Amino acid sequence: MFLKLRDADDESLVEVLDLRQLLDPFVADVLVRLHAGEELQDPGPVRKDHLVFPSGEVLPRCWVQLSGHD
Repeated sequence: MFLKLRDADDESLVEVLDLRQLLDPFVADVLVRLHAGEELQDPGPVRKDHLVFPSGEVLPRCWVQLSGHD
């Protein structure tokens, strides 16, 4: 199972490779694979607060930050 999101900085489409990282508010980075071109890109970490849904909606706060922290 995978989820595709957009990088808010450059609007590129990325595939989240570990959904547990995405849902865990204690983890700041998530392992993704950039979807660009025809060749499969190497996975790399991206800060969750730089990701949005393809529609442009931000990720739920409970995925991105700990309760009581800004």
